[in-house]
Amino acid sequence: MEKIKMTTPLVEMDGDEMTRILWGMIKEKLILPYVDLKTEYYDLGLLNRNATKDQVTVDAANAAKRLGVAVKCATITPNRQRMEEYPELTEMWKSPNGTIRAILDGTAFRAPIVLPCIRPVVKNWERPITIARHAYGDMYKAVDMATEEPGTATLAFRGESGVEKTLCVQTVDGPAVWQGQHNKEASIRAFARSCFQYAAAQKQDLWFSAKDTIAKVYDGEFKRIFEEEYETSYKAEFENLGITYFYTLIDDAVARAVRSRGGFIWALKNYDGDVMSDMIAAAFGSLAMMTSVLVSPGGTMEFEASHGTVTRHYYRYLKGEKTSTNPMATIFAWTGALKRRGELDGLPELSGFGERLEAASLKTLEDGVMTKDLLPLVEPGFRARGVDSGEFLDAIAARL
Repeated sequence: MEKIKMTTPLVEMDGDEMTRILWGMIKEKLILPYVDLKTEYYDLGLLNRNATKDQVTVDAANAAKRLGVAVKCATITPNRQRMEEYPELTEMWKSPNGTIRAILDGTAFRAPIVLPCIRPVVKNWERPITIARHAYGDMYKAVDMATEEPGTATLAFRGESGVEKTLCVQTVDGPAVWQGQHNKEASIRAFARSCFQYAAAQKQDLWFSAKDTIAKVYDGEFKRIFEEEYETSYKAEFENLGITYFYTLIDDAVARAVRSRGGFIWALKNYDGDVMSDMIAAAFGSLAMMTSVLVSPGGTMEFEASHGTVTRHYYRYLKGEKTSTNPMATIFAWTGALKRRGELDGLPELSGFGERLEAASLKTLEDGVMTKDLLPLVEPGFRARGVDSGEFLDAIAARL
């Protein structure tokens, strides 16, 4: 067959370890035979980020801004253990996801891939819950320090006009740890707008939750901006669509979510979204079945899997062992990017290919062919067999 043509490239951000191996296999088996793939390639593998002093991450994010669509492989954010594993590292480089999110000023929408044969742990959940995670600031842009003696910490601000504000954080009688974090009004407002726009596009209710009873100024500003944006810009549209927006404290929202039937978008601050997206993924089945798309206010979309680089499987792979690593979320990152590129460029055949690849992947699982991580999750009586990653991708290719 003649390959499907692309007119505009998408940004391809390669990654690390086992997901990097799967990345190449997915392209080879499922995409390149059918699509004349055009990408602007950036290697975000840890060693290349080190070699470029992380400039490659900045370049990739700016390319995504320019071209409008990106697909990203999972990457390593080094900690002390990783510094020992990779002695050539010159610095404990920051999270590439954090850098990209800051440049795109985006909101990460994460939703599980659901299957009839895998029921959620919360039995009353009937439809997926999408987590909308603010992707800027809070503890991810925080500074922290440890002190060894009694003393007082203050929080000080000096404006360009010369105005100064100082608060006493705390006086301690011994060793202590401290953290200072921030967020920007413009980023919070962009987050709110992205959430309202996405909820309207999906025709789903939007929840937002924080803890303004404790963080009266910090979380209170999030609450105020969301309410202001809703009342001034989105209330009429929501009412016409028959969907609702409401705010509640995060502890109440957790209780409500567990009692709900699902099918809504749950907007959360950066750290809350990080935690709750993993909880939602596990409750619906597996983090390997969790999709993620970063949406900027300008419309740029970056698609990726929610999980990490699957280090344990990678070291087994290096020993020559076959691994049963689940590639579903990475496949859906590619399909999401291809569908979006086709939508923007007026190429229905490209968008249609993305849809067919998703359908072939789901059909493979529904036929009982799956990676071994999913076997303990299937409903009693459902006949399934576990295969390694290569066999699973081959099974998808046969159906595709």
